[in-house]
Amino acid sequence: MAATDHSQQIKQDSQDYLITALLQLLKNQHLNEITVTKVVKKAGVSRMAFYRNFQTLEDILVAYFKPKIDQEFDIIINKTPQDKKMDALGNFFTDMAEPMKSAEIGNYEFIIQKIFDDNIKHFYDTVMNWDNFSDVQKKYWIKFMGAGTYAIWKEWLLTDQQESLHDIHTLIADFQIATLKALQNQTINKDI
Repeated sequence: MAATDHSQQIKQDSQDYLITALLQLLKNQHLNEITVTKVVKKAGVSRMAFYRNFQTLEDILVAYFKPKIDQEFDIIINKTPQDKKMDALGNFFTDMAEPMKSAEIGNYEFIIQKIFDDNIKHFYDTVMNWDNFSDVQKKYWIKFMGAGTYAIWKEWLLTDQQESLHDIHTLIADFQIATLKALQNQTINKDI
C-alpha cells in the first residue's frame, strides 16, 4: 500500500473511531455535555487526530448522518417513480424513528433537521414544475413545506406513530396541494 493510501486509511479509521465514540457517549449524555476530550479519550485517538478531521462535535454528527440521509433522498428523487415518492419519503421517516428519538433526547436533532432541509429543497427543486411560479414563491413554498413536513414527521415519530403512515401521507399531500393551489391563485389574481 502506498504511503498516501496508508495515510488515507488512518484518516478514515480516525473518523470512524470518533463517530463511534461520540454516538456511544450520546447514549447517556446530551451533546452539550460532551467535550472533545471525552470523545478522543473514548475513541483512543489524539486531539490532533480530532482536529485533522473535524472542527466541532457537530461536524462528527454531520459526517455520520449526511451521507445516510443524502443517499435516501437520492434514491427517492432518482430511482423512485413519481407516484411513489411520498411513500418512499414516509419509509425514510419510519427508518429514522430511532435516530430521531435519540437526536431529540441528545439535543442534536437540529443537525438532522438541517440535513433534511437541504435535501427537501433539492427534492422539490427536482420533482416540481416551477414554470408558473416566481422565485420568491418557490423559495418560501419550499421552506414552508420542508418545515411543515419535518414537523409533522417529527411529531408522528416522537408520539409513537399513533396515526397510520397512510394518514400522514394524505395529510402532507393535502397540505402540499392546498398551498400550491393558493400560490397558483395568487399568481392568477396578480395577472388580472
